[in-house]
Amino acid sequence: MRRAALLLLAALALPPRPAPAQEAPWPSRPITILGGFPNGSGVDIYARKLAEPLSQALGVPVVVDNRTGAGGNIASEHVARARPDGYTLLLATAGTHAINAALYRHLPFDPMRDVTHIALLGDVPNVLIVSPQHSPGLATCRELIAAAKARPGALAYASTGNGASTHLAGVQFAEAAGISLLHVPYRGQGPAMAALLGGEVAMFFNQSGPAIGAVRQGQVRALAVTVRRRLGPLPDVPTVEEACGLPGFESSTWYGLLGPRGLPPEVTRRLAEEVARIIAAPDFVRWLVESQGITPPADPSPEAFRRVHEQDMARWGEVVRQSGATVD
Repeated sequence: MRRAALLLLAALALPPRPAPAQEAPWPSRPITILGGFPNGSGVDIYARKLAEPLSQALGVPVVVDNRTGAGGNIASEHVARARPDGYTLLLATAGTHAINAALYRHLPFDPMRDVTHIALLGDVPNVLIVSPQHSPGLATCRELIAAAKARPGALAYASTGNGASTHLAGVQFAEAAGISLLHVPYRGQGPAMAALLGGEVAMFFNQSGPAIGAVRQGQVRALAVTVRRRLGPLPDVPTVEEACGLPGFESSTWYGLLGPRGLPPEVTRRLAEEVARIIAAPDFVRWLVESQGITPPADPSPEAFRRVHEQDMARWGEVVRQSGATVD
């Protein structure tokens, strides 16, 4: 009895346990947008352009962190496994979340189930650019196709990696034109462009944002764009259909903002609303169209984004199967 009484007195002497700390209203600290590709890539350019107005809208810093490697899978896995609190987001692409699903035999995350769709950010075409150093005589797409037919497998094209959209656009082009091209993968945008400029390869189906700058500076020659309409920044560059005589040819990807699975609905809704407002602003649309050659989405909503994602899982899966590309 005496021992029990002493224990009771000791318990009563303890200070009261503090109530659990309440989570601060979101957002109350910096938000990170991860990208899976190096500085200067199309993803990096877009993420940094979006971060500033999003920071102003939310009242907290929005920082961009590029975690490169494995075709974007390192950044994608990090976000898929992150706490779903709205502070870790991903600027995803059709490459990271549709192409890679077919390309990699063992992904450490599920590209559809392990994400929350926030906003579709735009449709991204490729530009067929050639190296004047390597092939000064190739002035048109039809001349390129004729040269490839004359020497099957001799013309090489760069890509930003095995299975990247810059690779698969070449696969689609070769299939449509009935030619054989030599694919040479590089580790990202910078090395691939350096190879083209140095004359190591003849061509590069580069994404529109980085390609436009090189064309404007006179470093490369643009033969065609891989969508059905000419790009505003390159009005004199025809479509593949026009320049190459390949009816209906189209090869483009998308950018989108994702969060981890289980992102709270109110956080998803706020992010979706703010991003939709930002990318619809006249100055932002002008930058997208005139500087990057990106088509703004008609419907950026999470629901529309999910539908596009689902469709592209099937579409790009077929292209990957045609290419025969795999990555372990």
